[in-house]
Amino acid sequence: MNQKRATLKDVAARAGVSLASVSYAVNGTGTLGEAMRAHILQVAEELGYRQNIAAKSVRTGKSSTLGLVIPDLANPFFPNLVQAVIQRARQHGYTVVVIDVEDDQQLERKAMQTLESHGVDGIIWFPIRDENTAVEGTGSVPMVVLDRVIPGFETVRADDLAAGDLAAAHLLELGHRRFGIVSGPCSIRSMADRCRGALERIAGQGDVIFHVETGYSRDLEPSVRQALESQNVTAIITGGDMIAIGVIRCLQAMGKRVPDDVSVMGMDDIPWAQLSTPPLTTVEIPIEDMAIEAVDGVIRRMEADGERSRRVILDPALVVRQSTAGVSL
Repeated sequence: MNQKRATLKDVAARAGVSLASVSYAVNGTGTLGEAMRAHILQVAEELGYRQNIAAKSVRTGKSSTLGLVIPDLANPFFPNLVQAVIQRARQHGYTVVVIDVEDDQQLERKAMQTLESHGVDGIIWFPIRDENTAVEGTGSVPMVVLDRVIPGFETVRADDLAAGDLAAAHLLELGHRRFGIVSGPCSIRSMADRCRGALERIAGQGDVIFHVETGYSRDLEPSVRQALESQNVTAIITGGDMIAIGVIRCLQAMGKRVPDDVSVMGMDDIPWAQLSTPPLTTVEIPIEDMAIEAVDGVIRRMEADGERSRRVILDPALVVRQSTAGVSL
C-alpha cells in the first residue's frame, strides 16, 4: 500500500513544536538550540520526512541543482571530472544534472537551453571548442567554463604551457634529442598551448622531426602511422593519454619496443594511463582541483555577482612510469 508522505505539519505535531521551528531545523536556518534542532531532525527521520524539492524551488526560486555540460563521456578523462564535480556540489547541498553532448555543437547549444528551462541555479561547462555556443540560451544563469577560454566567462583550466614544458623537459633530461609530436587538434587553445610549451622547451636542445594531429582517441589518423613508420625518432610527446595509448599500440604492431626503442609521453593522467602496457609516463592535470574551483566559483556567482572574467590557472605535475627511458646508445 502507498503510504502518505510525511509533511512539515506531521513533524511539528509529533515533535510538539511550531511549524516554523521544523522549517528552521530541516533547512539549517533560524536560531534553534542544538538540542531542539537534533530532536526535530530525529522525529523527521522517524517519520520518513523528505523535503519536497519542487515545492521548495517554487517558494525560493532556487532548485538546488547545478548543470554540468561535457563534450564526450566516452573519453576516460571525463568520468573522473564528473564524479569530482558531483562530490563537491554535494558538499554544498546541490545535485548535478550531467549532459553529454557527444562532441556535437548543436547538442551543446540545446543542452544549455534545456538546463535553463529546467531551472538549474548554475552551469559548469566544458566546451567542445573555444567557441560560445551558449549566447542565445543562458545569459541569466551563472556559469563557469572549464579548460577553454571564452571571452566574458569565468574560466578554470590547467597551465597547458607548463604541461608541455614538463613533458619535453623530462625527455630531454633522459637524453632524447629527436622528437615526434602527436597532438589533438591545435585549433583548441589548450592543445595548442601544450604543443607550444613542448616546442619552446625543445628549441635549441633537440629537433622536432614531425608534428601530426589526430582525434582524442586511441584510433589514430593514417597520417600518424605514416609518420611513425617513416621517421626515426627516439621520443614521442602526445597531446593526451588516449592518443599516447594508441601510439604505443601502433609502435608495438610495427615491432618497436616502448620504451627501449621509442619513449612515449602522455598528457592528463587518466585512470587508463597506469593500466597501459607499459604504464604511461604522463603529465597530471589536476581534475579534482578544477572541479572544486568550478563548483565554488559558480556558487559564488549565484550568491553574489563576482568578477565575470576571473581566471583560475592550476599547475600540472609530472608522473613518471615505464613508457619513458634514457636513450639507448
